[in-house]
Amino acid sequence: MMPTDLAETARSLAGYGKGILAIDESIATMNRRLEAAGIAPTAASRRNWRDLIITTPDLHEDISGVILAAETIDQAAADGTAFIAVLAAHNIIPGIKVDIGARPLALHKGETVTEGLDGLRDRLQHYAGLGARFAKWRAVLALGQGLPSSASIDANAHALARFAALAQECGLVPVVEPELIMSGDLPLAHSEAATEAVLQGVFAALQRQNVVLEAMVLKPNMVLPGRDWPGEVSHEDIAIATLDCLLRTVPAAVAGIAFLSGGQAGPLACARLNAINICQGLDRARPPWPLVFSFGRALQQPAIDIWHGKAENRSAAQAALRQRSRCSHAALHGRYTDAMDAAPA
Repeated sequence: MMPTDLAETARSLAGYGKGILAIDESIATMNRRLEAAGIAPTAASRRNWRDLIITTPDLHEDISGVILAAETIDQAAADGTAFIAVLAAHNIIPGIKVDIGARPLALHKGETVTEGLDGLRDRLQHYAGLGARFAKWRAVLALGQGLPSSASIDANAHALARFAALAQECGLVPVVEPELIMSGDLPLAHSEAATEAVLQGVFAALQRQNVVLEAMVLKPNMVLPGRDWPGEVSHEDIAIATLDCLLRTVPAAVAGIAFLSGGQAGPLACARLNAINICQGLDRARPPWPLVFSFGRALQQPAIDIWHGKAENRSAAQAALRQRSRCSHAALHGRYTDAMDAAPA
């Protein structure tokens, strides 16, 4: 069994009514977002942006943990204080993304497998030595007719489970992220069945690798129709499909579930998370795990649009980030409303 403190870290991440902020974008992804906001895509801009986020006042009121990127974890704030130390001083748990990205899955057109297992034990030990207390691995699975294939599910589930076992061996809580990309025009029921198949494969692999469920956090997609689905789907429909899928697949021992936003805009992600937390326990078994968020762009986008890379916009950008974190926090308790987005930051 894992030490008690590893399970407590998992509970602290997802079990006490706060969410996880993801600022673990790759250099290429971060550069695209900077350019879209009219900011030079440089190493200095990336560091300044993450400094703005990490030093946002009172962020700890809504955020339990922050997922850092490899480029960021050993960087420091403008006053020279290491980012990890800034987070720890505010009781925010520092974490790190450790996969190296999705690559094409051989002989399976349109599908990918996430790589990075080679040398992972050494990287995890290094990050733990820097002060990281959890690690994340993201698998990307395609949605379509006949997709994801069983080969894609098996390959990605195996990688996720190997990562989780290594993370726990190195004293880090694994955040296991199997993301089904909701593309195409497929209905909600198709996405629900596909998500169920993915999660079944992931937990079977975790069991084979002896991963301690009490010392891990699951970061899944919400069950959504394909982005091009022409029909109307209510937030309640999404909440029910998501909850039912999770209740059928996720063992009760898991420390918590932190939903990814999956490209949803902040207000929409909040509204759907709010519906999930309202619907839990209504006419169905009450979930045994906390249901929180692990959002990235859904929290950051308004702030980066305000910032524009200019020092004089820093406070306003931080206020926008806090506004989104407060809205997301309210959704954990079923208290989010559209009016909150119109309130002053």
